[in-house]
Amino acid sequence: MTAPENLPSVIRHWIDGELVDAADGRTFDVADPVSNTAYAQAARGSAADIDRAVAAARAAFPEWSGLSNRARTNVLNRIADAVEAHHDRLAAFESYDSGLPITQAKGQARRAAENFRYFADVIVALGEEAFRQGEDQFSYVVRSPVGVAGLITPWNTPFMLESWKLAPALAAGCSLVLKPAEWTPLSASLWPAIFAEAGVPAGVVNIVHGIGEEAGQALVDHPDVPLISFTGSTDTGRHIIRSSAQHLKTTSMELGGKSPVVVFADADLEAALDSVVFGVFSLNGERCTAGSRVLVERPLYEEFTRRLAERAERVRVGLPSDPATEVGALVHPEHYRRVLNYVEIGRKEARLVAGGTRPDHLAEGNYLQPTVFADVERDARIFQEEIFGPVVAVGPFDDESEAVELANATRYGLAAYIWTSDLKRGHRIAHAVESGMIWINSHNIRDLRTPFGGVKASGVGREGGAHSIDFYTESKIVHVALGDVHTPRFGAAS
Repeated sequence: MTAPENLPSVIRHWIDGELVDAADGRTFDVADPVSNTAYAQAARGSAADIDRAVAAARAAFPEWSGLSNRARTNVLNRIADAVEAHHDRLAAFESYDSGLPITQAKGQARRAAENFRYFADVIVALGEEAFRQGEDQFSYVVRSPVGVAGLITPWNTPFMLESWKLAPALAAGCSLVLKPAEWTPLSASLWPAIFAEAGVPAGVVNIVHGIGEEAGQALVDHPDVPLISFTGSTDTGRHIIRSSAQHLKTTSMELGGKSPVVVFADADLEAALDSVVFGVFSLNGERCTAGSRVLVERPLYEEFTRRLAERAERVRVGLPSDPATEVGALVHPEHYRRVLNYVEIGRKEARLVAGGTRPDHLAEGNYLQPTVFADVERDARIFQEEIFGPVVAVGPFDDESEAVELANATRYGLAAYIWTSDLKRGHRIAHAVESGMIWINSHNIRDLRTPFGGVKASGVGREGGAHSIDFYTESKIVHVALGDVHTPRFGAAS
């Protein structure tokens, strides 16, 4: 695969408006998932780098938080303009670094710009509450930015998910420290130029690269960072919550998923099939909301499974840079081995009906033909555990109650998808399924105004729309007496 133009050989921290090396000079290798060879070195952040970044963010906070909402809106719109101006380079970097097909990387770039424009609109339109108690008292709510926000982002669709946190944090008036994922830091190297072009004051945004156990842990542990927003694995989320408890930090955790797709026999078969194939195989299957458990009502089960297998075999796997590619290379050799291990587990637990091997035309790189397992039992590991790759488990159900039971039969609860022509039943299932987000007769189309998050092991808290502003701000209630005050006069008797 040809490397994008102007590929950096060194990815440095961005602290207080300057590109800097790690305090101790350490670096780590950054490799592309097609050749699995290092193409760059990234600064390896430590507690010293986090300390410097937090200090810069604290110094910049008073001025940034003191701006009017309209002034911050103007900056966010300029960031969106700059993201759009860098669109092609951004998509090329994202595809090269993560293995994401270039056509899908371009979609993520557009979504990143949209995130900034959306929160620019939110912050100027969002009002504050007021309460009137008759003629005697009036109360009103004041929102104040929390302070320095710590943002820790994942390796899948990294630039877009960074924008998802950066935009509301900046809109709310927070300064921040971002720790990008170590496997995919390349697109984050474009943020400094974007922020400089948009006129973001020095120190408002700071980026520290590094290993999660070092730079990420130092950010979580820092006493001057009162808030942590994290997207990643459930195990890491648990660890962050435990670490954050020492300083009683506010946390938002968007964690793992094993999302069910429930397909009833009366569903629109073509639409449901399109949604399942796209939902689990797009983004290389490396998406938290992937519909990786497909539950099909028994009368439709054999036909649906057969057609799903046929579609999976025809999905085009290829170079991420090829516009015709539908599934690219998995992000990292370590993750690739993990997914392949689940494929071997699945061979022992269920019936392999598609994929499960490297495509013949791709001798090297982290490639896997989209894989379908049928007749998967509820206690199978491939039914219960998040694989995070182009692998789907399919099983039958006989009635509505069994469908709900199977949908709820894992520790996760992030997303769910229901396909039926009976909308009354669709609503019943939606209310019964333990999930933070549910789609009925739709694939994953999300309105940015809606809350995003899961239940059970899929996360804590909600972000999205006004929920994000709530997370990055503290609410203060002010009570004002309008008339004479009649307080019981304790101790006034002679």
